Amino acid sequence: MANASGLRSPTPRSEVSSPRPKFDTELLKAYTKKLLSTTLGSAVWPEPKDRDRVKSWMKEIGDRVKDRMLEIQPKGFKYIVFTQINEQLGQGGRADMVCHWEDCDTVAQEMFANDSLICICIALAIRTY
Repeated sequence: MANASGLRSPTPRSEVSSPRPKFDTELLKAYTKKLLSTTLGSAVWPEPKDRDRVKSWMKEIGDRVKDRMLEIQPKGFKYIVFTQINEQLGQGGRADMVCHWEDCDTVAQEMFANDSLICICIALAIRTY
């Protein structure tokens, strides 16, 4: 695009395609959605004495999502997975996160809820050099 002096302005970075590989978030989102529904579909928020079950669910989900990320793209990315499970008390839930680092860094987020609990899983794939 030419300005008043006739010089062209550089193409904005957001419009330039990167030669670096990009992580396939859609593949991970589909996997995470199915994982959450199969792992927590019939789960019930435990009594106070059994709350360690919630920790084990979060660890299992986080580990399996990270393992899947390594299957999708084994090299070139650092992976971070956040998993949170809360009791469903009618409050609803929401998960928002945006990456503003490099154009090849991505985030995949999924939420699952049933009558008893809410789970939010956020996975980051950050390109390493």
